[in-house]
Amino acid sequence: MVVAGVWTPDWLIASARGAGAIATRSGKALVEAGRLAAEVSDGAPVLVVGHSAGGLIARILTAAEPLPGKRFGAAQRIGAIVTLGTPHVLSTGEGIGSRLNTVVSEIAEEAAPGIFHSPTIGYVSVASRAIRGDPAGTGRERVAYLLYRSVLGRAAMPGVEGDGLVPVVSAMLVGSRQIVVNDAVHGPSAGAPWYGTDGPMDVWWPAALSAWHEALAYRAGQ
Repeated sequence: MVVAGVWTPDWLIASARGAGAIATRSGKALVEAGRLAAEVSDGAPVLVVGHSAGGLIARILTAAEPLPGKRFGAAQRIGAIVTLGTPHVLSTGEGIGSRLNTVVSEIAEEAAPGIFHSPTIGYVSVASRAIRGDPAGTGRERVAYLLYRSVLGRAAMPGVEGDGLVPVVSAMLVGSRQIVVNDAVHGPSAGAPWYGTDGPMDVWWPAALSAWHEALAYRAGQ
């Protein structure tokens, strides 16, 4: 397993400077993963898991030149893209959603819209309904509601469900295999399961492997 060295501060910088540096770093991690995989899999395309906005970066990497001067064209290197709490649907108004839309989502939709490379790449999108957003609810529910509104805009009505940051409806990539888990919060936190802990992984990992295998079988059939 290879993990791209991208952290929260990198996204804060990207909000002002764009996602070029993050995409480049992620691309290098993809190349390294392919090199390691070649030693045990005869060069089979890798399974890419993108958490949060990292799922949008994974889609961007499949495009030839989605950013000025940034050549990726990594579709042949990828067998499946699995997105965890990735905001595929974003607000174009104000807040986090508007900024992410400008920095990565619009680029992904223009360069590699939806499940653009299916069936040679399998696509799985994973969301969570762990936290209900409610402006009149508990403190946690009120905060979740504000965050959902910042991501999805006015479409995030009271009662909308999500992982505490990204609502379910925002995380569903149209045309992909869509999985909703019950108890995963958006990211690692003390005492709470998230997409990468055993329980939620037991739900989405088999689907990820299935999508990857089917994409490889399709390529072999070509």
